[in-house]
Amino acid sequence: MDDTLEQPNSEAPPQKVDDNPDEQSSGDEDEGPDWTKLKIGISRPVIPKRGEKEHEPAAGGESGLQQHILQRSRNAMFDALRATRTISSKTVSNGIWHPSLARVSVPVARGTHFSSMGHSASRPTKNKENPTKRLELLPEEAIYLIERGSLFCWKEIDIDLSGLEDVSGAPMSVQQAYAEMIGTEDVSLEKYQVYSYLRRLGYVVTRTVPPTPEYPAATPFVPLEQPRSSIFKRIRSTFASWILKPFTSAFNWWKPLCLTRWLYHDKNYRHIFRSLRFMPARTSDPPFYNLYKPPTPFKKTSPSLPDFQIVVINTRTTPMPSLQELTDLFDISPEVPIPLPKRPPPDPGPPARRPNPFVALRAGKKTVVIAAVDSGNISFFRFMQGAFMDWPMV
Repeated sequence: MDDTLEQPNSEAPPQKVDDNPDEQSSGDEDEGPDWTKLKIGISRPVIPKRGEKEHEPAAGGESGLQQHILQRSRNAMFDALRATRTISSKTVSNGIWHPSLARVSVPVARGTHFSSMGHSASRPTKNKENPTKRLELLPEEAIYLIERGSLFCWKEIDIDLSGLEDVSGAPMSVQQAYAEMIGTEDVSLEKYQVYSYLRRLGYVVTRTVPPTPEYPAATPFVPLEQPRSSIFKRIRSTFASWILKPFTSAFNWWKPLCLTRWLYHDKNYRHIFRSLRFMPARTSDPPFYNLYKPPTPFKKTSPSLPDFQIVVINTRTTPMPSLQELTDLFDISPEVPIPLPKRPPPDPGPPARRPNPFVALRAGKKTVVIAAVDSGNISFFRFMQGAFMDWPMV
């Protein structure tokens, strides 16, 4: 190789122009950002555009030019990370953390976040006899706004500060907010991680079970109940089953008298397996969050039926739900309508064929989403209840 090509050069190699922009944009997602495109001495952090890799790793090691370009990109990355994080005072809200209530009251609310976050609550005041309404945030909502720099939060104190009204003090840091708010109102670290992850993706996240009566609840779902028969019909069916049981059931010569229920109630397999169990069986965790898709019109005062309901579990301590637990979750979940076809229906012509059942079978009637958190790594599992009874294959 020519020695002139090994001399370091501060100029970046020319970028190749691709005729197909779609392939270029998809390829940029798999490559790292080009930190050298940032201007030197910038005052605010900017995420650079992703660029192509300078070179591929070689078995013989990197050349001097390759090491120089790599070190220059590394220095540019460190300079971008050292930039001071700034926020606009026009979009920052002020809040007060009340440990006794596990709520953050927001006397000064700015920004568009409160269109889908927070709720109005009536609280008594010291100077007024009648309670006044104020905007309050749940712990996960407050931590999310503090972490993203949209809320300055101060902790409520009971110390007499007469004469120090002009001294505001320092707001809570992110570390203090985590220490103060995590663990209150059934908010664990895993549940907050799921909440913040979904909020960053643009979803609207609310509580499934309202923590207070003033919290806006979603449209209640009424489970489909089977029509109950009258008392006379139930009594008649019970006596009929007792009378017909000796004639319909097979006779067992080893047990001529059916006394198993009374004499051998603790000798069946279920009772034996229950006595041998050394790990207590856990109850199924109910859905904790309601999830609304980004394009869904959301009204905070009267939320509609959610698109999904999220069950948050910790994979280090909790196994995946069993079949019985999934059945219990399906019983309290609403039925999902059949998805619409992606293509518009054709013009009316001959009589329509029988609908394809595989679309409904693939979508299912009811959906349960499990958010499994493994030391900060969030995975979503979707379980669907099939509609095989509604779509017979024969």
